[in-house]
Amino acid sequence: MQHENNISQVFSDYQKYMEDEQQIREEIRTVVRELEQTAREILTQLQSVHQTNGIKSVSSICDKCVPMFETVREKMASLNSKIPVNQYYRYNDQWRFSLQRLAFLSAYLTYLQSETLVTRESVAQIIGVKVDRQDGFHIDLDDYLMGLLQLASELSRLAVNAVTAGDYGRPMKIAKFVAELDSGFRLLNLKNDSLRKRFDGLKYDLKKVEEVVYDLTIRGLKPAE
Repeated sequence: MQHENNISQVFSDYQKYMEDEQQIREEIRTVVRELEQTAREILTQLQSVHQTNGIKSVSSICDKCVPMFETVREKMASLNSKIPVNQYYRYNDQWRFSLQRLAFLSAYLTYLQSETLVTRESVAQIIGVKVDRQDGFHIDLDDYLMGLLQLASELSRLAVNAVTAGDYGRPMKIAKFVAELDSGFRLLNLKNDSLRKRFDGLKYDLKKVEEVVYDLTIRGLKPAE
């Protein structure tokens, strides 16, 4: 009888562990859904740059997005509070995509504001996380790099739409930036399969922008340097 009680207790403990685990995952999912909603709202705002009037009012669009990242930082703090100590990688599959998207949004906003490359440290600051894993909730280097590759795709699209809007100088700047980004990535020995596969698409983004520049040049629309 004692033996049966021991078995019953073991499985009872397992059930409690599984229930607690499920509860943690559900709480994380709830916050991640809220985070993704905010990210979609920021993306919608930033993508209005692609419209003819949007390209002419980049500064005001960026100004609208900056305070929206405060909500992101609040959600990140909430998410951090749900994760048991030293269990980041046990659950990070639930927010990895969201972090990559937020890295992209941070990079896009930074580029539109200053035409510069956002650093990993700046991304961490913008979205309210750490850089180093030993400090707790952080953004991995791979997720930061994935965000930069998404930026290249978005900028190649912007180069095309800028021409439609009559902004012939912007594609030149974008071409230079994407080319430098491509050169930077070529210095890396990428181990992550999904990152390496995404990097393969960078050459097509660069080619697309270079074709825009070439078209402007042969049409005599390339601005004087």
